[in-house]
Amino acid sequence: MGENLTIWTYDWVPEGPRGFVRDLRLRWGAEEAGLSYDVDTVPFEDRPRSHLDRQPFGQVPFLTDGEITIFESGACLLHLARKSDILMPSNASGEAEMLQWVVAALNSIEMVTVPWWFLRLSGDRENGLSGWLDSRLAHVEAILSEREWLVEDRFTAADLIMADVLRVPEIRARGDRPATEAYIQRLVARTAFKKAQADQLAHFAAADESRVRR
Repeated sequence: MGENLTIWTYDWVPEGPRGFVRDLRLRWGAEEAGLSYDVDTVPFEDRPRSHLDRQPFGQVPFLTDGEITIFESGACLLHLARKSDILMPSNASGEAEMLQWVVAALNSIEMVTVPWWFLRLSGDRENGLSGWLDSRLAHVEAILSEREWLVEDRFTAADLIMADVLRVPEIRARGDRPATEAYIQRLVARTAFKKAQADQLAHFAAADESRVRR
């Protein structure tokens, strides 16, 4: 049990997003850093006003750490990273490099992958974002062809969040990108990732059982 650190997620979600709900990023980060934490929930359906007070868009995850409450998975991950040099280098240049890659994963890659994926779900499989997506993924492939990790030749929070963005099946299957695929495989093979994902899946499976008993 965590003394103060609590990761907040939904009490239940449908099958499709399980294993990819973004509280996994925080579970994974905390597992890598050896931080104890609790998991608490807000309703997926009929989200109450109290949720909107803590997350103005009605989304998860958000994080409480003592008197601190913070939302957005990237911001929460950076908060955790400051607690451990496993996630964030202790030197100024390494920290700056890690920060830039976290922002790049969210602002240069995920900002394209998510809307592309939503358009694809709507039936527009080769939509207007496809060329932009392919260009961004090609840039990542070129970078990962020259290095094993994004920062200081070792795992950091930058790798965690970049891998989580890239491991979405539709993105992972897009084109032939061997360096990127090898990178994803290295990251999802980590013990901390496996535990975080298994815990999330177990959480939602338990919620299924609760819903059946109602």
